[in-house]
Amino acid sequence: MRKILKFFGFCMLAAVLIWFGTVLADRQKLDEDLIRLHVVAASDSEDDQALKLQVRDALVRELEPVMDSLPDAEEAEAFLRENLTELEEIVNRVIREAGRSDTAHVTLEKEAFDTRRYDTFSLPAGVYESLRVTIGEGKGRNWWCVVFPSLCVPASSQGFADTAAGSGFADSLTGALSNDGGYEVRFFFLDCLGRIENFFRRS
Repeated sequence: MRKILKFFGFCMLAAVLIWFGTVLADRQKLDEDLIRLHVVAASDSEDDQALKLQVRDALVRELEPVMDSLPDAEEAEAFLRENLTELEEIVNRVIREAGRSDTAHVTLEKEAFDTRRYDTFSLPAGVYESLRVTIGEGKGRNWWCVVFPSLCVPASSQGFADTAAGSGFADSLTGALSNDGGYEVRFFFLDCLGRIENFFRRS
């Protein structure tokens, strides 16, 4: 009887380790294959927040067709890095056309993000590659989306799942991000791992 209990205990431990290994693989997928767009307003004034959204719209229009045509995050990152100056010029042109004197800076960098939950999908906390747009002093509320894969345009849950699957996300990861109740535990652990990443990033 004792041998049987030990055997079942070993099997359970092996199953848990295998499952957690898949969670680690999903966390690595998020870290390596997802690029966020992060637009930070100059202030929280109504005008500055409206300008932030104009900048967002211009960048999404510019980037979405290109990002949709790229096969992976590595090429998406290379494209963004090569075109940072052009993207900054687009942003500053929008600002000038709005009659504002602020200057924006566009960078591609690793950033620590807190957990974000929206209607059709959620993202766990963690350190992500980010196309960051800072307008003026950058002291206002920010706006973010996922620029690769292209998730900036609001989509249905099925639209999100299709985009994620097309980008090579496993069903388990897509389920965890798409607010599927069957994957709450997986999302919890992905979020915990991301919070640990953030702790070391910010410390």
